This record gives sequence, structure tokens and C-alpha cells, in this order.
Amino acid sequence: MLRGKKILLGVSGSIAAYKSAILTRLLVKKGAEVQVVMTASASTFITPLTLSTLSKRPALQEFVKDATGQWNNHVDLGLWADVMLIAPASANTLAKMAHGLCDNLLLACYLSARCPVLVAPAMDLDMYQHPSTLSNIRTLQSYGNQVIEAEHGELASGLVGQGRMAEPEHLVAALERHFSTKNLPLTGKKALVTAGPTYEAIDPVRFIGNHSTGKMGFAIAEELSRQGALVTLVSGPSSQRVNENAIVRKAVTSAEEMYQASQAEFESCDIVVLAAAVADYKPKHVADKKIKKEAGVIPSIELEKTTDIASSLGKIKTKQFIVGFALETDHEKENAEGKLKNKNFDLIVLNSLQDAGAGFGYDTNKITLIDAQLQAKSFPLKSKKEVAQDIVHEIIQKLSS
Repeated sequence: MLRGKKILLGVSGSIAAYKSAILTRLLVKKGAEVQVVMTASASTFITPLTLSTLSKRPALQEFVKDATGQWNNHVDLGLWADVMLIAPASANTLAKMAHGLCDNLLLACYLSARCPVLVAPAMDLDMYQHPSTLSNIRTLQSYGNQVIEAEHGELASGLVGQGRMAEPEHLVAALERHFSTKNLPLTGKKALVTAGPTYEAIDPVRFIGNHSTGKMGFAIAEELSRQGALVTLVSGPSSQRVNENAIVRKAVTSAEEMYQASQAEFESCDIVVLAAAVADYKPKHVADKKIKKEAGVIPSIELEKTTDIASSLGKIKTKQFIVGFALETDHEKENAEGKLKNKNFDLIVLNSLQDAGAGFGYDTNKITLIDAQLQAKSFPLKSKKEVAQDIVHEIIQKLSS
């Protein structure tokens, strides 16, 4: 999707400038042509040599190339690009962009650019939350620029995401979405999908798990992406591969890791599909060494509940459309309806282990969709790709009604 695209990458003076090296490498790997334009202060955080080596083009800083009078033509650069991405965009650069100031080559390129401009702010939280910065961001958005902010919510470190530069993978995904078809039904929507099993450690070599392969969750993530959504896929251990380049995959192992990764994404999402088979219990104590087999001794394992991811997210739901799953063996519709209500879902996908060809491990599934009004739609046995299409079609219908 990015092959052959011309990307003008602006790098301003922020400690997050080191991420521009990762971003450049990812873009080049996707086949894009990358021209870096740096501010003078950016070079105090990352060297032009690093970015020129990765981009295979000189990283430009000054208007004048050398003493002969040759110069870096900002107008030509603005016309050359298919898109301009400024990442990181410091508070200083955002302010100058919003007010039309032009005291360096990056800003001259911005004012000359006829292509779409994407901006990734990067600064500390207090600077980000200052009214002048927020006003500048709104001004840039009113000019038609797309502001790409970091995922909100609590991070593993306990820091708040606001002001943090979006990760390079998210920026690449945003660019891929930018160049994709514009009139898809979920364009502009952000989606979170969980998939696969979780493994709960007993000791360094053993775990409690289940037979989930992740096939259903991966298929849903790919269909959401094909319909225009910007998708983050949080997956437990799975051999499945993502076939849509715009999907950002986050690999986790345990239920707690899946909970933390999902919570970090949740606030900024419009659609949440909880397709993972999360373990209900985990060992209360994890041995730090392999438990040895002893003659006549059968070890016991004391269990405790894992965090109920679906229930926890349902309690903090604001704008999100949440889809849950119910894999049942008896009293199926009754159990699914109870789960729908208790966990504050908008839609639940019921499948039964009593149906041949449905459940873990199969390439097919047979589902019933039940909405918040307890209206049910049943479907025949289909491939999981077709089932994913049915689920996403129902989400689209519900969001548009």
C-alpha cells in the first residue's frame, strides 16, 4: 500500500525524535520513498547521518546546500510529496505551524505542501495540556491536517499517554489507511480485537491454557480493516498471521497482559470485539523452578480468578460498541443473553460446542448474533472468513442505525 509513495518526513526537536529512525526504517521496508527534513534542534536528539543512512537520501536541515549557492527548494519538496508526516511535532513546531511562522526548512516545506499533512505531537503532559497547545492542535485540524495522537489510557509504566508520540507502527498504519479507499463504511473508526488463548504459568515450563487458535478473532480483525477501521489486534499465543498490513498486532501471553494491553487501547476505540478465549483461573503461586515429579506425591495447584477483561471494559464503556462471545454447551441462548446484559455488551456472538464444525480448531463456525434488545439472528455453518463478514456487517448496521 505504501510502495512507491513519496513521504516527506519532518522531524522536530523532541526527545521522541529517536523514534523517527524506527519510523523511517519501517516506511522504507514498506517500499516508500522517504525524504527527511529536520529542524536544527532535532539534530541534538538524532543525527542526520542516521536518518540519511536509513532513508537512503540526505536528511535536509538548511535552505542552502553549500557555498556555491545551491539550495534545498522547499517548493519542489512540497510538490514532490504524496503526503507530509511531521513526527515528532514539538509544541514549538505545532505553534509555528498553527500561526504560519516560517523560520526553518521544515516549516517552509509545510507551508508549500499541496499534499495532505499528518502530524504526531510529542511533548510532556503539562505542555500538551496547556490551553495554547490544545488550541494550536484544534487550529491545525481546522486547516485539514490530521493529528495522530498516542493511544490514551494507562500504560504498563503507569504514565498517561497524552503528549506521548504515537508509536511508529501506529503511524505507518495511519499512512496505509490514508492511502486506502476513502469511502469504506468504517473509515475513521478505531477498533480493538482480542484473539487467541491465554497461557497462565504454573512453573517456567508448564501452563494452564485452552485449545483456541485465534482464527475467528484474526478473521474479524482483518474484515474490520478491510472495511476501513484502524485495527489493533491483541493476541494471545497463536500461529495465525495477519494478512492486512494496516493491522497493529500486540502479542501477549497471560490474561493480565491481555487486560493491560486492551485497557490501554480501549478509551480511544469506537469498536471492541472480545474474541479471545481468556482463562478464567490462574495458579495463585507460580513456581520459579520446574516442579519435579516425586514418587507417590501428587502436587496440588491453588487457583485464583483472572481479571474479567470483558466485564472490566464494559464497566468503563462510554462511546464504544462492544461485541462479546459466548461459547456454550447447554442453556445456550439463556447463558448468552445473561452475559450480554451483565457485561454491558452491545452484541454477543453465540456458538455452541454441540454444533459440528464449530468451536476451537475448525476453519468453520456456526453462530447466532444477539443484540441489546435480545433480537437474535442465526446463521448456517460457514467459513470463519464468512462468519467474520457477517459479524462486521452487523456491527456496521448497528452503528449506522
